[in-house]
Amino acid sequence: MDFHERCAEILRQTEQLAAAVEGADRTVRVAACPEWNLGQLLDHVGTGHRWAEEIVRTRADRWPREDELRNPVGTPRPESWLVDGAKALVATLREAGPEAEVFTPVPNGPQRAAFYARRFMNETLIHRADATLAAGWKFTVSPEVAHDALEEWLELGSLPQLLEQVPERRELLGPDRTIHLAPIDHAASWTVDLTGDQLAWHPGPPSNAAVTVAAPLRDLLLMVYGRLPSEIAHRTGDTEYLDRWLSLVSFG
Repeated sequence: MDFHERCAEILRQTEQLAAAVEGADRTVRVAACPEWNLGQLLDHVGTGHRWAEEIVRTRADRWPREDELRNPVGTPRPESWLVDGAKALVATLREAGPEAEVFTPVPNGPQRAAFYARRFMNETLIHRADATLAAGWKFTVSPEVAHDALEEWLELGSLPQLLEQVPERRELLGPDRTIHLAPIDHAASWTVDLTGDQLAWHPGPPSNAAVTVAAPLRDLLLMVYGRLPSEIAHRTGDTEYLDRWLSLVSFG
């Protein structure tokens, strides 16, 4: 997906989120974010859009204050508040363009507005899943968006600095440690390669996987994000190692 498609998808995902929670009980707990109720989750999403919009609009060179982003209070707001925040973010991204120089949280990576288009497309997507499931509805996602979201997760999850931030991840590294993520309803697949001294991944299957996980693409995406247990998939190989990997690599 390109920059303009991701911008459009931010708004589309937010509109779908707003529709899914219309009339829902905002006090219900969110299984994937158990410290939050639905109202707090929606607050987090809408605040995140406004936070990213400020970064891009002001060409920030550091984090703005993020108290409300990390600790949402769940102030009752109409669904239009969510959509208005997404519209503002999308308008600012489009005006800036993908190559606009802005601060991002990825050291030594591209400091460009394109980062926020992709990140907030997928941030909104995953929290739409959280909210949709909390509201008692079925979560669906297009193959194109799920493919992009899973590859972004792999890219962010392989950043070298993560080994410094979470030293326990080093125990995942070792000979023959490869994980094959194999969608049963999509042509793509991915290998998580932990055989070297860094976290790595590449498209396609390995020559010999320590463990293979086969499931619909939607389920694989929710699994790596910690929204579904690995038992939902058909697993072959070292399933204990798979579960240890999942316990150490989740984010978002």
